[in-house]
Amino acid sequence: MTNTPYQTTFKHLSDMKEQIGKELGLSEWIKIDQATINAFAKLTKDEQWIHVDPERAAKESPYKKPIAHGFLVLSFASDFSFQCLAFENVAMGVNYGFDKIRFINATPVDARIRGRVSLLEYEQKENAAKYKLGLTIEIEGQEKPACVAEWIAMAYEK
Repeated sequence: MTNTPYQTTFKHLSDMKEQIGKELGLSEWIKIDQATINAFAKLTKDEQWIHVDPERAAKESPYKKPIAHGFLVLSFASDFSFQCLAFENVAMGVNYGFDKIRFINATPVDARIRGRVSLLEYEQKENAAKYKLGLTIEIEGQEKPACVAEWIAMAYEK
């Protein structure tokens, strides 16, 4: 596996079938700072101390600092996907949602995360393709990722 960000570009959707089981790309690192965590907490009305209270987290959290919400980390899935996968002839894409999600490791404040995307399944349709992507959200310096997920999408050719 490479540690250099890269993207796979498909000229035609049908080219994807040759990449089943392979990695398609690796995103740039994104820093998860306290302001981002606070904004997400306010938006979702999930303002638990473990996320938004650095003083209490320093005393009571096993991480000794605030951690990001799992769904905050997962919210970067689309950005990571766009960084890792591109199409030259797609008129429209439809996200059918996540098939599986597992939060494996907490993401502490000021950690950097990135996405690693692979193609798990591909099904050709008329002028379209339905596919499943695998996403691993890595935490810099950590062996265990923050999250692993599988999502289903469909793309329509121009």
